[in-house]
Amino acid sequence: MTGLTTHVLDAINGTPAQGLKIELYRLDGERREKLKTVETNSDGRVDGGPLLIGEAFCAGQYELVFYAGDYLRAKGLTLPEPAFLDVIPIRFGIADETGHYHVPLLLSPYSYSTYRGS
Repeated sequence: MTGLTTHVLDAINGTPAQGLKIELYRLDGERREKLKTVETNSDGRVDGGPLLIGEAFCAGQYELVFYAGDYLRAKGLTLPEPAFLDVIPIRFGIADETGHYHVPLLLSPYSYSTYRGS
């Protein structure tokens, strides 16, 4: 598979994070171009296939912005104000336009982890 995908898991409940808003940006120096806004489905993934695919999937710098605080509050968690983790930006580079870049997020109110998945 070629393209960019993501997956969000809720570490508190041990479930996929359904209903979490994500924005995708292409970066060019200090300029950020919003490419799309999506929401995770019941499996913690995005409907409709990869976030970037085909001609839109090109080498460069990108940012995924995960709206973790909104998701956690909607799940009934009481977060401090300001929340320790509210909006989580993950910046990464795409170098291989024939590759698959998977950026998963494992989420809790006080920590997160990510990696280049498969």
